Amino acid sequence: MAKTGATATKTTKARTPKLPKAVAGAVKAARDKKAVDVVVLDLHNAANFTDYFVICTGQNARQIHAIADGVEEYLKRELGERPAVAEGVEKSEWILLDYFNFVVHVFSRDCRAFYGLERLWGNAERHEFPDEN
Repeated sequence: MAKTGATATKTTKARTPKLPKAVAGAVKAARDKKAVDVVVLDLHNAANFTDYFVICTGQNARQIHAIADGVEEYLKRELGERPAVAEGVEKSEWILLDYFNFVVHVFSRDCRAFYGLERLWGNAERHEFPDEN
């Protein structure tokens, strides 16, 4: 019986959460550019300024730019969405794309660990997207 319970838990975790098209599109675009540690925080019950955070990590400055550019291009092309604000592009440690209803954060590994958004918003519902090999 223990095996059945463990299997059921894995299946539940593997299910894709129901997310708005734009948020799901941002996740897809980031993963297409090989972002790692992709997480969506549902902030509906935790914040009043946005509904979701999409958080991911790039391995170096070039990849961080590529991920942010990929998200912007995909959402513009597929959904006509443009960020109201894009910050951090010059430094490439943390690029923030604010779409009002959701915010995309593309971090370097060190910057993500330092700011710890997932820890700060620990009461938010968390959706993880396993890295693709």
